[in-house]
Amino acid sequence: MELKLINDQGQQAATVSASDALFGRDYNETLVHQVVVAYQANGRSGNRAQMTRAEVRHSTKKPFRQKGTGRARAGMTSSPLWRGGGRIFPNSPEENFSQKVNRKMYRAGIAAILSQLAREDRLAVVDNFSVDAPKTKLVAQKLKSMGLDSVLVITDSLDDNLMLASRNLPNVLVLEAQQADPVSLVRFPKVLLTKGAVAKMEEMLA
Repeated sequence: MELKLINDQGQQAATVSASDALFGRDYNETLVHQVVVAYQANGRSGNRAQMTRAEVRHSTKKPFRQKGTGRARAGMTSSPLWRGGGRIFPNSPEENFSQKVNRKMYRAGIAAILSQLAREDRLAVVDNFSVDAPKTKLVAQKLKSMGLDSVLVITDSLDDNLMLASRNLPNVLVLEAQQADPVSLVRFPKVLLTKGAVAKMEEMLA
C-alpha cells in the first residue's frame, strides 16, 4: 500500500510504503460502528442518581381510606405510580456502561478506519511534525501552509512544545501513535501521520 507523502506546502512529494494489513483492509461498517460505540461507552461514567420509593421524602400516611371513594386503593404517596414517587428501576451512580471488545476486533476496526481514510484521500504522511517553541501561532501557520484546517495529527513522539502549542486550537488534536482511538479517527475530516507514527502503528496493529 502506498500512502501520500506531503511537504510543508501540502503538496505531494513522494509516496510511502505501508502495510496492506493496516492501510489496505476492506471497510467493515458494522465492526467500525461496534468499536466506536464501545470506545465511547467505556469512557462513560455512571453519574445519574434517582431515588427509590424508600428514599423519596413522603409521608407514610395513607392518602385516603381504603374503600368507598371510587378511586384505586393507595397505601402511600411514595408509590412509583404517583407523581413525585420513587422510581421502580432507578439509575444508579454505580451503573456500568462498559462493553467488551476483543483485542483482535479492536485492531481490525482501527485498520478498517485507516484504510477507508486512505481510500478517500483523507490521510497523508509527513516526514516530521514539530515546532521550535510552545507557541500556538507556529502550529497554526504550519497547518495553514499545508492547507489543513481541521486535522488529527498522529506523531511517533509528542514533545512539550508541540503539546502546548496545539492544545488551544479548537479543530486540531495531536496524539501519539499509541493514543490513537477510533472516535478521533472518525471525527476529523483529515488525518496527518508522521513516518515514525506509521511505523509504530504497523508494529502495534498490523
